[in-house]
Amino acid sequence: MKIIGVMSGTSLDGIDFCYVDLNKPLNNYKYQIIYAKTYEYDNNLKNQLQSAFQWSSDEVSLLNHQYTSYVNDMIHRFIKDFNIQDVELICSHGHTVWHKPHKGFTLQIGNLPHLKEGFDIPIICDFRVQDVALGGQGAPLVPIGDELLFGSYDYCLNLGGFSNISFKDVNRRVAYDICPVNTLLNYYTLKFFELHYDKDGHLAKQGVVFEPLVEMLNTIEYYNKSYPKSLGVEDVQLNFIPIIDAFDIKGEDVLASIVEHIAIQIGKALEHSLKGKILITGGGAYNKWLIERISDRCYLHQVIVPDAYTVEFKEALIFAFLGYLRIHNQINCLASVTGAKEDHSSGIVYK
Repeated sequence: MKIIGVMSGTSLDGIDFCYVDLNKPLNNYKYQIIYAKTYEYDNNLKNQLQSAFQWSSDEVSLLNHQYTSYVNDMIHRFIKDFNIQDVELICSHGHTVWHKPHKGFTLQIGNLPHLKEGFDIPIICDFRVQDVALGGQGAPLVPIGDELLFGSYDYCLNLGGFSNISFKDVNRRVAYDICPVNTLLNYYTLKFFELHYDKDGHLAKQGVVFEPLVEMLNTIEYYNKSYPKSLGVEDVQLNFIPIIDAFDIKGEDVLASIVEHIAIQIGKALEHSLKGKILITGGGAYNKWLIERISDRCYLHQVIVPDAYTVEFKEALIFAFLGYLRIHNQINCLASVTGAKEDHSSGIVYK
């Protein structure tokens, strides 16, 4: 099938589009990314998405309608920009505003019925809600793709708004969010330096790790929880930023300390694991200083940063794959990963 995958992550870089050819020769799934592109958000929309978790239900409802129209327009634009003629399925994640699985709900905006306007092919979206209804975390959803598309790696580590890891533990897939990454790094890069991100980790590398801050971050209760578990923007605002803001230190030192915290937590996630190959993707894979610190903490393992398409568009690719599985009524959500009552095939299908 020729499929378009659409993904907007918590790092708010923009919307990722991936046009992919998926097939299954000899019971092994294969993919080829044909076109891929990220369309950056303008500052107004980015600010809205960043603050929406604090809004009222009515305000978020209005944004949901507007954002669904925006995503629909951008899908049409992607198809036009690359003159794509053959599309059989469109699969869109939406953008997470609220994620509170412990209270029984999660909300990804951009998944309302008018997402399908102008299309005469199926559109699949809203992949997380069913899992939460079944008692799961609704996240992470990517591990089924890790297993079936990237199974040659021992560990798949994504460094986006949050870091999450996926690996095979005996005969079951395990995955969970480890810690915040770009949600914190980008926030403080903008606050201290008026830049949207720390290119190559240059600013963090110039800083000095402030050990009392790192120690405080490492005591956050989330790290004592067993998986399955997941993080949302609310957790960053409530549990991480207040700790960091309590210290009066230079911007470079704040970034250096956050990088060290990330590396420590990723190292802890892998400290009891057998050595193997770690595939690192997501925007954080371009942060050379962060990769260096992770490599130092995970010295037993082989750290692999793949080609740019895989780094930037792996999640959009896998949401295309989730839709592929859904349209064929195949399992695309693993109970061992999310904690749901059972494996299931998730996603709303608009025809």
